[in-house]
Amino acid sequence: MKHQDATPSRGTSQDRTGHERSGPPRPPGAERTERELADALHALAGGVLPAPDAYRTARGEWLRRERRRRLVLTVLVAVVFALATLIGLWVLNQAPAEPGVIFSGDGAASADGPSLPRPPG
Repeated sequence: MKHQDATPSRGTSQDRTGHERSGPPRPPGAERTERELADALHALAGGVLPAPDAYRTARGEWLRRERRRRLVLTVLVAVVFALATLIGLWVLNQAPAEPGVIFSGDGAASADGPSLPRPPG
């Protein structure tokens, strides 16, 4: 009895004859083409050298962007705070000037109405 996996790997299923397949048939000369392409890429990659100060330049740009981001965030927070303060002062300034229900206007405490009972003690 032969154990078969329920989910075969991609490209390794059996054909109708029961033989294993390893993917689509390869064109003639594929190995030579792959070898030549790998050699060309290795030669190209070997000719690429980083600039001597590439790290310093990249780090400087990153620090400059970080400082700019922090400055923009600080300015944005200050603008929002100032705007909230101005809106709050404007709303408080819109209160009516005439006396309200709480104040009688003469400054004296009125004892005409009923008062709350005092706690025993």
